[in-house]
Amino acid sequence: MKKAVALTAVAAVLAFSPAFAQQTNVKIGVLTDMSSLYADATGPGSVVAAKLAAADFMKDHPDVKVEVVSGDHQNKADVGTQIANQWYDVDKVNMIIDVPNSGVALAIAEVTKQKNKVFIGSGPASSDLTGAKCSPNTVHWTYDTWMLANGTGKAIVKTGGDTWFFLTSDYAFGHALERDTAAVVEANGGKVLGKVRHPINTNDFSSFLLQAQASKAKVIGLANAGGDTINSIKQAAEFGIVKGGQNLAGLLVFASDINALGLQTAQGLIFTETWYWDLNDASRAWTKRWQTERNAAGKVPTMNMAGVYAGTLHYLKAVAALKSAADGKAVVAEMKKLPTDDPLFGKGVIRADGRKIHPAYLFEVKKPSESKYPGDFYKVRATIPADEAFRPLKDGGCPLVSG
Repeated sequence: MKKAVALTAVAAVLAFSPAFAQQTNVKIGVLTDMSSLYADATGPGSVVAAKLAAADFMKDHPDVKVEVVSGDHQNKADVGTQIANQWYDVDKVNMIIDVPNSGVALAIAEVTKQKNKVFIGSGPASSDLTGAKCSPNTVHWTYDTWMLANGTGKAIVKTGGDTWFFLTSDYAFGHALERDTAAVVEANGGKVLGKVRHPINTNDFSSFLLQAQASKAKVIGLANAGGDTINSIKQAAEFGIVKGGQNLAGLLVFASDINALGLQTAQGLIFTETWYWDLNDASRAWTKRWQTERNAAGKVPTMNMAGVYAGTLHYLKAVAALKSAADGKAVVAEMKKLPTDDPLFGKGVIRADGRKIHPAYLFEVKKPSESKYPGDFYKVRATIPADEAFRPLKDGGCPLVSG
């Protein structure tokens, strides 16, 4: 009897030994803006989101060990590619996530394809990532310029904002957002009266705003983001642009921007996002965890950070299914095969072009009198169903899409 017990004990040990339950090691790099105009919308908060996803996954999958590292691309494509090459070649990073700044993201997508790793874009906006520049190694998770244009642009034109002037950040992201929004404005019967392009991370918008004011356009479309959006809205208020009868359309606005602006300045802004911390019980519960981990009671997470969490979780599910993170193209193919399901975005899919599909929401910033607690920023004006929120697969020009 003792011998039988001993044999059973040995069998139990063997069953849980590495030979029977082989450990899969995964290294994830959060490449982001840690110190400049997109740091509040991504940055350290995105790193926290990735670490929460890794912890949640490892809790349920003890045979998967996840390490998270982070880097600052400084909004420079050459810096970003240097970090990516170092991570992939030397540090054995399997996947890069976040990457706000479309110029940097397009470069990272190319390096990732060459090295056969995985890139999940939560921070970049350019719809070219799933269009002409799509890659079998890239997934675009949270939002894109087509979605922003069709959500915000269409809604504003339909409610009378039919003449536009664009204030555009002068690089890949701003150009794509201006292009996609102008197309929507014109397709819905509106006119673009003019545009002006400003350097990224500029402090003085006065000459650009004076041109927008002189155009007499009903809507000034802000094709910029982060610190540039905050500064252009603040300076527009100083020029009395909204009081003079023109409206500002924030084409890419984050909860962190509203926090920085305050409701008094931001009230009435209309924009599109795919996630909001106060949207439902699941998003509120996750926000509390994020705030504790971030040690930031006065801050709220953005949709970029939610995308980092959800994208990391789904990536790890695909790695676990394959029992390997080695072949990036195979991992992305598995991510497309598996239906997505997470507490922040719910159920969804990743299309052949790498576009993650989920609903989007048209929000309006509340008046100070309507806000009932800290972070109570938005009211939902419309929910855009998942099958309408993003560009149709056939229209993107992605070489991965047959037919």
